[in-house]
Amino acid sequence: MEMKQPMMMNREDGGEQEKEQESQENGRLVADSVAEKGQKSCSGPGQVSNGYPSTSPQSPREGAGAGTDRGSTPGAFRTLVVQQTSLDPPRETWSKKMDFLLSVIGYAVDLGNVWRFPYICYQNGGGAFLLPYMLMAVFGGVPLFYMELALGQFHRSGCISIWKHICPIFKGIGFAICIIALYIAFYYNTIMAWALYYLLSSFRATLPWTTCNNKWNTPNCTHYLSTDLNVSWTDNSISPCKSRRQVLQVHLSPGLHQLGWVSWQLALCLLFIFTVVYFSIWKGVKTSGKVVWVTATFPYLVLLILLIRGATLPGAWRGVVFYLKPDWRKLLTTSVWLDAAAQIFFSLGPGFGVLLAFASYNPFHNNCYKDALVTSSVNCLTSFLSGFVIFTVLGYMAEMRQQGVETVAKDAGPSLLFIIYAEAIANMPAATFFAIIFFLMIIMLGLDSTFAGLEGVITAMLDEFPHLLARRREWFVLGLVCVCYLGALSTLTYGGAFVVKLFEEYATGPAVITVVFLEVIAVSWFYGTTRFCNDVQLMLGFAPGVFWRVCWVAICPCFLLFIIGSFLAFPPEVRLFDYLYPFWTTVLGYCIGVSSFICVPSYMVYHLVTTKGTFKQRLLKSITPEASGSSGPQRDTTVITNAV
Repeated sequence: MEMKQPMMMNREDGGEQEKEQESQENGRLVADSVAEKGQKSCSGPGQVSNGYPSTSPQSPREGAGAGTDRGSTPGAFRTLVVQQTSLDPPRETWSKKMDFLLSVIGYAVDLGNVWRFPYICYQNGGGAFLLPYMLMAVFGGVPLFYMELALGQFHRSGCISIWKHICPIFKGIGFAICIIALYIAFYYNTIMAWALYYLLSSFRATLPWTTCNNKWNTPNCTHYLSTDLNVSWTDNSISPCKSRRQVLQVHLSPGLHQLGWVSWQLALCLLFIFTVVYFSIWKGVKTSGKVVWVTATFPYLVLLILLIRGATLPGAWRGVVFYLKPDWRKLLTTSVWLDAAAQIFFSLGPGFGVLLAFASYNPFHNNCYKDALVTSSVNCLTSFLSGFVIFTVLGYMAEMRQQGVETVAKDAGPSLLFIIYAEAIANMPAATFFAIIFFLMIIMLGLDSTFAGLEGVITAMLDEFPHLLARRREWFVLGLVCVCYLGALSTLTYGGAFVVKLFEEYATGPAVITVVFLEVIAVSWFYGTTRFCNDVQLMLGFAPGVFWRVCWVAICPCFLLFIIGSFLAFPPEVRLFDYLYPFWTTVLGYCIGVSSFICVPSYMVYHLVTTKGTFKQRLLKSITPEASGSSGPQRDTTVITNAV
């Protein structure tokens, strides 16, 4: 609370002790000598030496007597300088630096690193794909990653409230990010529910997807193991692992127009997943920062075990050669560069509000530049390592079936994990052990990303509405988790896999890329690269170099425009299993994508209408950042009061 009323100075010892206790509760009492020095160094009337405005203007009488000893004159005015700390509750911070790093790594390294990168790599020229991938990472992905960490750490705000310090008219970007995060939560956690179902089915001596005696198997089911020399694999053969009839029950739904009932088994699995998520993030980064020590490190242990086991399998070398053999002619096609740009963008994950939220809990002078380089490098190396884990096993499968690796590896996405890799594990010695750790790894990879995605929304809402939600975090998180669970019910139906594919293709991709494009434009062109670099220098002690400035101003916008333009010019043909998505589902998908992005222009109109002044004044206010009260390492204010 500010001290605006004159204070009576009591000479009695007891009175002085009481007053000192009062002043210590509100601020720090500075000695008269310090106050006099501060008055002499004032830059002008009504200001103290550190530039903060005084509570009341100093009178000429005070100025004239600044150098005299007024303490000896009874009843004389004395000037007290009170340094007062803001009464706002201090922002939560990470318990350890490693909590932050593991959280960011766990967010960036997700299921896409394990199933998408290996498939995209061999499809686009094998080892030759690494060239466009690295170029897109250096000139596009890492600069965006660094920019978001620096913004979040400097302004210490979530993805909504941060825009008043950058460019207020773009605040709709924050609301769009929150809606996109909800859409992701609707379908992403369902994949973990599938993995949990597989995990629970693995606790038996014989894995259920190794035999053809199950009720969900089809007539063409071919039962074979690596020791079955009398069984041959044909083009009509169907693996027992193609158990989508058991887990997904897709055969009971003809398509999106008739989804069918909710699978109660998957509903219970998803309920368990969201329960784990809630109790991991309900208290903030203090709890989630501890959980990621397990969820972020365990996948690397499993990947190492599976890599060693895969390298010892017969035919593993065929898969590695197929994975890395370069086809340089493919670099002449546009699709290779588009896939490289999209892969590095969605792998590092800028634009989802997570990096802003995580960095906002860092100390002000934390070296986020080093953090950006370390975490993005770990992410890219993990993708490359996952390719060896996957393709050593695919080479083994090709050896057993006596087919080419390209025939075995025709399945992409979740099918690569839940069908091909599950089948390979079933043919290994100690299949139960490898199945358990493999599906545990999938769950851990997904949990990290879910923690991060929801924390981005929670931080944004708590920073935007602190008086309403700051003391009710647990209840708000519970409500958010319940909304995500209810929104995911459509993905648990018999046709839920079709819904997952629809959300994956349309609800997140184009919308979030467009949002990040506007974010880069707002920061680089409206807020200004020079101002942003000065902010970074204030935090780190050094300013970003010319390379980073050029990337933020020109290369990153072109990088994102290339992805957006390619998506609009060549819309993907969406297909899942034997179901080709009809035209009306494409329209529905675009509507879902626009439903989040529409927040950006809507808020622009709202801000211009509600701002006072002429249109020119409104526009100027809309692009002028507000002063940040918490953008520096200090949040103290100094007031001067007259004491008798």
